[in-house]
Amino acid sequence: MALWMDLLFGNWFGLSAVLVILFMLGMSAFFLVLFISKSKKPDN
Repeated sequence: MALWMDLLFGNWFGLSAVLVILFMLGMSAFFLVLFISKSKKPDN
């Protein structure tokens, strides 16, 4: 936990790295949900 607190509030580089990781996880989850929802419905 101390490592995360140091990354979040220690310097701007650690904060930007954590934000990039969270953004990439959110974007990949969004594309996964989009892919699953598109593949369920057959196109007419």
